[in-house]
This record gives sequence, structure tokens and C-alpha cells, in this order.
Amino acid sequence: MYVPAFSAIDEASARGLVTEIGSGWLVTSDPEGAPQATLMPVLWQGDVVIAHMAKANRQWRSITDGTPGLMMVTGPQAYISPSWYASKAEHGRVVPTWNYLAVHLSGPVQVHHDPQWLLTVVSALTDHHEGAHPQPWHVADAPDDYIASTLASIVGLELHVERVEGKAKLSQNRSEADRAGVIDGLDRLTDPGGAAIATAMRSADRDG
Repeated sequence: MYVPAFSAIDEASARGLVTEIGSGWLVTSDPEGAPQATLMPVLWQGDVVIAHMAKANRQWRSITDGTPGLMMVTGPQAYISPSWYASKAEHGRVVPTWNYLAVHLSGPVQVHHDPQWLLTVVSALTDHHEGAHPQPWHVADAPDDYIASTLASIVGLELHVERVEGKAKLSQNRSEADRAGVIDGLDRLTDPGGAAIATAMRSADRDG
């Protein structure tokens, strides 16, 4: 991922984004070198990312222990109109762009079939995503035989993180007036992605 210095985020911020989004695209290659990708819920714990996919998904069959993998976690994003820049009225040398938050995690991937490992991962993912619910559902709420049959239909995945790339493209290379115009423009939209980017830009301005 191309990450200019002004848009790079540190590992703590990258972990926060992965936790907030809670899902990512695992990209690997098949034996012929063709890319394969699956979106799945993920947890980043220590130096590993844990996840699972359906056993019917053919992607895992081309993964052997140590297969290189890339987990792409994408946050909010929004189109940025040049009409929002104050500099448009000054010189007109402006073009559209796209603001976004993203994290790329790369490293070797391992497939797991052990039912107890799968149960631990499924329980951890469930507890994470159910945590904000007033009456959270737990894996133990379902019948044991149903859980066993469900675990038999999935495989576990573990990506050992060797490289972290985090990017917050939030118009940091624009003037203060241009950034203020972008935030105002985004605030006028009804798109939730635009609202989230405006919030991220305000936060970046405060932290900067």
C-alpha cells in the first residue's frame, strides 16, 4: 500500500481501526498465482489475526502452512469534491480525490481444523461482536450438537503478522482552509461514510 509519511498511522491506531471495523479481506494466491480473496470477521490478538471461513470455500485448500497472506481492513471512505476547496476560487488548480482509512496486515497463514481451536476462535469473535448488545448471545446458548455440526463446516485461519501498514488519507496535504471546506462539504452529505471521514478529519486536526 502506498503510504505517504503524512498519512501514515502507528500500530496502536491501526489496531484500533481493525477492532472497530471487525472484518477484513484475506488475500492469498492459488497454485497458478491467481489471487483469491474472502471477507470475514477478524480479531487481531498480539501478533496474530484469527478468523474462519466456510469449508466449502475453495480458497483455504490452496493455503499451506506459511502461505503468504494479506489481510485488508477498510474503514470509512468518501469522495472529495474539488468544489469544497477554498483554493478553487483562488487558482482553480484542484481535482477530485478520495479520503479513506485502511490497514494492511501481511504474513504467513496457517489453516486450523481442530474443533477446540475453532470453538475458541468462534467464541472470541462472537463475544467481541456481541459485546455492545444489551442481551449478548453466546455460543453456549446453542445446542451442543448444532455447534459441533457448525464447527465441522468451517476451517480456522491464523495470519502471523509480520508487517503492518496503516493509512489515514484525510486531506493532510491540503491547506487549513481547504480542509475546513472539505469537512463542511462532508457535513452536508447524508452519506454515513462522509460523516465518518469528517469526524476522522476533525480528530486528526485536534491530534495534530
